[in-house]
Amino acid sequence: MSEIGVQREGSIAGEARSSDRPTGRRRSDRIVGVGQKSRLVNDQAMAAARVDLPLLVIGPAGSGKEHISRAVHAWSNRAANPFVVVSCGAVNATLIGRELFGCAAGVYPLLQEAHVGALQRADSGTVLIDDIDKLPEGVRADLITSIKQGTIRPEGGAPTVALRTRIIASTLEKPERPPLGDLPHHTIELSPLSERKEDILPLAAHWLRLAADEIGVKAVGFTSDARDALLTEEWQGNVRELAERIRQAVQLAVGGSISAEALLLAGEVENVPSFKEAKR
Repeated sequence: MSEIGVQREGSIAGEARSSDRPTGRRRSDRIVGVGQKSRLVNDQAMAAARVDLPLLVIGPAGSGKEHISRAVHAWSNRAANPFVVVSCGAVNATLIGRELFGCAAGVYPLLQEAHVGALQRADSGTVLIDDIDKLPEGVRADLITSIKQGTIRPEGGAPTVALRTRIIASTLEKPERPPLGDLPHHTIELSPLSERKEDILPLAAHWLRLAADEIGVKAVGFTSDARDALLTEEWQGNVRELAERIRQAVQLAVGGSISAEALLLAGEVENVPSFKEAKR
């Protein structure tokens, strides 16, 4: 590709995102990359998708842990069933057990109704437990017991139900103690984008197509200065930052090529343009 940009087309409605909905095999579930590390991750994800063993995904913030987890789910025989995300860092520690296992009515004074936990809501699907290293020790022990016994025991004496859900866990760093105990499991480790320079342009092209489809424009490509800027940027926010910059650039482009300026990656310039010139 040489000069690439976007051309306006008829607007299309975006699809509502729900962490509980079936995912299926979507283009956005692809693992994009040409480097050796990315090929290894792709092979590991395909192997994990063929079995029901728990999976531990390790990688820095923004490196694509949820994306890999969704890909494994989408490639598995569970793809038609829900994919549910439980973030241990976003749920109060006193309620995380309720969120995972559910509870009977009246267990929590401020939450009187019975609650169906994520492990049961994702019946025959997949639950991603994000930041599992933040899971309270007692809840983690109960989770391991549930996986071993194949049952879910809601809090407050509610009837035990079968566990038919596949468990994926994620952490930012490799923990000192295995978060899944002695359970047999797959492990996938993700590298920061700064260590995978060869993947930047393929990823950029992938996110450009997705962003253009989402907004309702025709993707054309990047200018040479944009490609240079993409390759020299440090990408401390990893793949998540790259995807967000491209999404914003597609909105700014309004037809024409995606430049370094549109990506907000242009270096300092001596002559600051006027508003009229910048708009043009």
